Formats: sequence, structure tokens, C-alpha cells
Amino acid sequence: MKSLWDEAEAERLRRAAGDDPAEQDLAMRVYTSQLIGQEPDLVLHGGGNTSVKTRRRDKNGIEHDVIHVKGSGWDLATIEGPGLPAMWLDPLLEARKTATMSDEEMVAFLRREMLDQSGPNPSVEALLHAFLPAKFVDHTHSCAALAIANQPNAAEIAREIFGDELSIVPYVMPGFKLSHAADRIHAEQGAGTSGQFLVNHGLFSFGDDARTSYERILRYTTMCEDYLATKGAALMPEEVGTKALDPEAHTAVAALRIALREWGLFAENLALDLRLSEANDCFLALEGLAEITGRGTATPDHVIRIKPRPVIGEATFGVEDWREAIKDFAAWYEAYFNRNAAHADEPKTMLDPLPRVALIRGLGIVGIGRTAKEAGVAADLAEQTARIVLAAEGIGRFTPLNERDLFDMEYWSLEQAKLKPKA
Repeated sequence: MKSLWDEAEAERLRRAAGDDPAEQDLAMRVYTSQLIGQEPDLVLHGGGNTSVKTRRRDKNGIEHDVIHVKGSGWDLATIEGPGLPAMWLDPLLEARKTATMSDEEMVAFLRREMLDQSGPNPSVEALLHAFLPAKFVDHTHSCAALAIANQPNAAEIAREIFGDELSIVPYVMPGFKLSHAADRIHAEQGAGTSGQFLVNHGLFSFGDDARTSYERILRYTTMCEDYLATKGAALMPEEVGTKALDPEAHTAVAALRIALREWGLFAENLALDLRLSEANDCFLALEGLAEITGRGTATPDHVIRIKPRPVIGEATFGVEDWREAIKDFAAWYEAYFNRNAAHADEPKTMLDPLPRVALIRGLGIVGIGRTAKEAGVAADLAEQTARIVLAAEGIGRFTPLNERDLFDMEYWSLEQAKLKPKA
């Protein structure tokens, strides 16, 4: 993966930031965050997060360590300074001594330590960023890394690829628990490392300057890409111009719309986004497609936007066929909710039971949403999943997060907050 770093542009941004070293640090953090966000094979639609540690003065003019972390709901591709709220660092480091903290307590704690209370909530992984000692930290959900992270022997493969350069973190629910687990592993295995590989989740890199951390995340992603290629399972290229301009020119898509509109949720607002590509064709032709896609999402974050699995149909489907397929999906979703909600720590209310992705064998992938933007996000994530699954199946078995953990992510209040519009 090629670096997009431009030293002349970086220098221009430093000068524009003025003489304050903290503003220069933030400018570099914004710059490389945007570089990461411009690459769909690294992050999509609000995925990933970044941070920088620097120093700022309090109201009495006394200088303290602070950390800027990506705000929840912001997209790295378009992030600006306000999207990286600052917190006093020392109190966050003291949280190492706290054994437990609820999600709500963690959010309140992070907000209390913000320098500007009008800013967005810091990322749910803010403490993980704070605990890692490096100045700059980058976190991505790169396609190549996920093809490996979703293997039953992901940790073994990661050690083969990275050796001692990265520490390996088994899956832990993001938030307070993951922050402590990753911190403990870094303390035990982190000497000389410059990143972390998170099973079923993604990659972290860090460094003393923005360029180093950014180019390390590219290097680690490239190492994953090279591993896939040597196994004959290279990621299929992301094709350009695959969006069908008139999805409902295809009778199966027009029939899907009619069947979906019969459910009250989509009666007034419904958008469909059809994607056609060679990678999608290969994915849709996989033997056992329903079983494979029923295993879960490529990274836990995706579940809040595309549900745990898609609905599957054929290019020959009419309205009645889709009615039955959607009815079956809704029945499955209700059963999925009931068997997992029973084990939740607190009462849960079921979300709507309708699919957000339709796989149409013999045609393409359809994103479903209340708006064109929602449908486009679903289609983007589904296309990315198709490429990840093809590579994962090419080197072994696509083995994402188990259903119970995936449910916990889908119904996690801090993840649901990401779907709310920014103020």
C-alpha cells in the first residue's frame, strides 16, 4: 500500500497551525487521519480511530499532558480539528488502577476530562489510545488484516507475518475491557513493538511522529496483503463505477422494493443501492453462500449498519419470493434476538428485523436503507465484506466473531450512538 504523505503539504499545514506545538501536533494528526480515511481498504464510514498526545495549558496557564482522540461519529476521511476532542491525559492514565467501569461511567468519565465540553464524545477506544505510550496511534479495519483476523488460527498467522514487531490481542469487547487487556499485553509483550494485531478486529500502529505511525499502518497492511498473495488468495481489486444507476431496471430489485415496502418501517422511505462487479460475482457464486454469510460480519463495527447477516435471493425472484425470504429473515432475527437478549446484563428492546443487505445471485449486491446515504453505506460495507470473505476462504475459513459477542456489539449503547447524527 503506497504512502500518500507529501512533505510539502505537511510543512504547509505546520506553518498554518502557527507557533503553538500543540496546534502543530493536531494539524499533523488531522493530516494523516485524512490520509488513512481516503483509503477504503483501510477504513470505511466512520471506522477506525486515531490519536495524538501533546501538551496544553489549563485556565491558570499551567501546561499539562493531553490526548486528542477521534470523536465518535466522525469519519477519518473528512475529519477536522473539532473531530479530535482533547482530554487531560493524567486522569485517563489513572484509570489503569480502576478494575471495572460501566459503559455509561466510562463515557461520563471521558467527558469530564475533556478540555472543551462542547466537543463530541471521544472514541470508545480512547483509553486504549491513552494507555499506549507512543505520541501518535492509528487504528484501522483494513481488508487484508480482517481476512487474517477472521481465521480460527488468526494469532498464529499474525505471529508468522509480524514476528515480534506486533503484540497479539485476542478478541475483547471494545471499550474499557479492551483498553485494559491491550495495555496488559503491551506491558508483557510490547518491548520493541510498534503496533498491535487484534483478533476479529483490526490493526494498531504507533510512533513518535505522525508520518511514522501512518506509514507503519500501511506497512502492516501491505504485509497482510503480501501474505494473502503468497497463499493464492490476494484481495480482488476494488472496482470503480460498479454502482447501477437504475437498480430497479432489474426486475429482482424492483420486486425487492415492493416486498420491503409492505413492512411499515420502510413504507415511507426506502432506498436501494445495487452494486455490480467481478468480485461480487465471485462472492455470490461461492458454494455454501448462505452458511458463510450467516457466520457474521467482517469486523464487529459493521453489525450496527448491516445486521449480522444478509437476505439472499436470485436474479429470477419476484415479489412473492422476496416476501418469503424477508419473512424468513425477520423470523430468524427475532429468534437471534431472543436467544441472546436472555443472556444480556440489562433488558434489551429488539431493533427492526429487516435486512440491510440483499445478495442476489446472478445479479449483484444491494444495500438497503431509509435514505440513499444509508443504502450506500450498507452497499459499501457489503462489497468490502465480499472481498474479505473471498480472501479469508482462500487461505482457510472465514471465522468472524461468534453470535453472542456480535449481539453484544449490535445492542451496545455506545455503538448505537454512532448512528445518531452529529449535533
